Amino acid sequence: MSEAFHARWIADRMQQGLCHGLLALVLCFAVAPALVIPQVSAQEPEQAHVFEGNVRDAGTGEPLAGAHVSVIGKGTRAVTRGDGTFHLTGMAAGVYTLRAERLGYRGATVVVTVGNVRARRAVAESAEIVIELAASPIAMADLVVTATISERAAAEALRPVSVMTGDDLQRQMTATVAGTLASMPGLAAARTGPSVAQPVIRGLSGDRVLMLEDGTAVGDASNSGADHATALDPSSARRIEVVRGPGALLYGGNALGGVINVIRDEIPTAVPHRLTGAATLQTQTATGSLAGSASAVFPIAERVPLRVEVAARTSGDLKTPAGTLLNTDGELWSGGAGTAYVADWGRLGASFRGYRNYYGIPGGFVGGHEEGVRIEMERVSSKFRTVVDEPVGPFHNLRFDATHTRYTHREIEASDILGTLFEQQSASADVLGRHGRWGPFTAGAMGGRASWEDFGYGGSLHTPDTRRLKAALYLLEEVDLGSIQIESGLRYDWTLADPKEDRVSDIGEIRDRRFHSLSGSLGVLYKSASGLVLGASVARAFRTPDVTELYSEGPHLAAYVFEVGNPSLEGEVGTGLDVFLRFESDRLRAEVTGFHNDIKNHIYGEDTGRLSRVRLPIYQFRGSDAVFSGFEAGVDVDAGRGLALEGVASSVKGSLKGTGQPLPLVPPLNGHVALKYERPSWYVRAEAEMADRQDRVGEFETPTRGYTVFNATAGVRLTLGGHLNVLTVSLVNGANTEYRNHLSRVKEIMPEAARSLNVSYRVVF
Repeated sequence: MSEAFHARWIADRMQQGLCHGLLALVLCFAVAPALVIPQVSAQEPEQAHVFEGNVRDAGTGEPLAGAHVSVIGKGTRAVTRGDGTFHLTGMAAGVYTLRAERLGYRGATVVVTVGNVRARRAVAESAEIVIELAASPIAMADLVVTATISERAAAEALRPVSVMTGDDLQRQMTATVAGTLASMPGLAAARTGPSVAQPVIRGLSGDRVLMLEDGTAVGDASNSGADHATALDPSSARRIEVVRGPGALLYGGNALGGVINVIRDEIPTAVPHRLTGAATLQTQTATGSLAGSASAVFPIAERVPLRVEVAARTSGDLKTPAGTLLNTDGELWSGGAGTAYVADWGRLGASFRGYRNYYGIPGGFVGGHEEGVRIEMERVSSKFRTVVDEPVGPFHNLRFDATHTRYTHREIEASDILGTLFEQQSASADVLGRHGRWGPFTAGAMGGRASWEDFGYGGSLHTPDTRRLKAALYLLEEVDLGSIQIESGLRYDWTLADPKEDRVSDIGEIRDRRFHSLSGSLGVLYKSASGLVLGASVARAFRTPDVTELYSEGPHLAAYVFEVGNPSLEGEVGTGLDVFLRFESDRLRAEVTGFHNDIKNHIYGEDTGRLSRVRLPIYQFRGSDAVFSGFEAGVDVDAGRGLALEGVASSVKGSLKGTGQPLPLVPPLNGHVALKYERPSWYVRAEAEMADRQDRVGEFETPTRGYTVFNATAGVRLTLGGHLNVLTVSLVNGANTEYRNHLSRVKEIMPEAARSLNVSYRVVF
């Protein structure tokens, strides 16, 4: 990349960063006075309390460094020092539930009481507690916050969920979110080289899978092209949560496949007692990549924390058993900062993030450039959040979010010629209120969302610039009947797609389109005393056609297709049914889910078999009724003496309802089995990753043979300098097997990665 581009990029980011910072400041002063913020009398100041405690090994009594301690439902967290101590600051008198988690141990939950609960305004005091963690080769009871009314254990969620954190997150970490999550039940990655991987949940992708960053939409163009990477770097994520299925009404009816939430707490939720954070360094021989990230949170005033983060990655061309996949190298830079004012009534904060990705798409496709295409992606975003944790009317918690994102995507041909340009600017405002017991309901949430998006196109694309407006109202209510929980939800969405020019073209009449819909869900969960959980949910969801599906007209060179939209498309209506069975004990964790998703007017790009005037294959967007059905299963078994077994399997079948014709880009039956031996300070793991042959293929799609790939991992956890240090070494594709991912766009050119040694080092402080 030229020095001129670097200079232009830095100057643009500085200018946009200033604008975004001013926007957050204006929002802060404009919105905060309008919020109903409880006031504390000057004569009766509410005192803050401190949790002072220790986390220790239940077997040996040894202190544990690097354990994460959090207050459930409050967002306050701490990391233990080398002597096992931690401090949780700024807590008012009350009863709290603490959760402690550490690599190599089973998480534990304790209830503590601080101060004079009745008076609520007690003299400041400290509460010293000890939390003991038992060594375990399998993780238990991950907490989830995505698509739930309140933070809860994954085993108690009313829809299928998966959480990746700790060892699993570090071991699976790749350059993309989709690649990182590909081993989860029901998930797959549609790849176009090592730098581009889009998530596929139950055979659905694009904007049917909603990508979130700390609970808010990312705002990129990853859903409008297979060559568009998701503008998210997973390297600094604290955890990633996945909700499978169409029931996530808190975020949007569009999410027919599910929701992926990358959680990194960009806006701090509490003031730490001292500097806390983590730093990671990674390398991979298959791409020659080197990546690093670091994040830290520290107090800059009594009630003001500051979080800063930086990440970078550079990689070369992908090496495969059949040769090198040229033009797949890349560079990635990401960074951000966030701060908040943490008061007794809640908190008010803002964050800013910059992201830049420069990568290659290989050549060799029909009609494509032999030498491939380079892509420059830039994303600059700012976020403002206010949370009120005191009662306001019927609500015990109120949250307001405002976001602004500017995204640019350039596809550069040889000789630095701009082939395709995507520009997107968006702003949104969300308000969410949570309540406790209210009439027949035990708990609930309701809120609304409004957003504005501006899409611009250039280069060889003739797609008209388009404005899109959205508004939504929703509610989610829960009834707790002891062993039975019932959750119901409703959501209304309105969308306007307004092209900036009305005309008649080869694809039809370009005109504005309005869509509105009512979505709903109902879930039931039964919990037995033995640890068995049985659940079922049904949901009706609606997806508005994307701007590309409506108005696209022209060559998309990096994807090597000529995309033709359809301005007369109607929205998709999906009806999904999930039935799942879970079991959790000290030695076993298992879940199996069956699902059926019936989608009316499913929109997909159909290969017409014809070439355009520029010799690119023509893909026409059309809608046909479709059905997706299948199952997901996962099991973790503690076999004793540190030995554990793990197994995951997923299968989905996608077909057009009228003809039974298979839909394209649906993953085959796949999964993995693993054997792990774990001690608190180290572990080893052997894994076989498998996929069946996929011969249910769409028109003009080719079958893919099945495969088995062998992987091995070893990890060491050491306390050095009072901090937890984790070193992980993985051998991926140890037998150097030549295999192809059915969802890979480049499988006809080259197979997947060759044997690779991946090394990751992480320190938690």
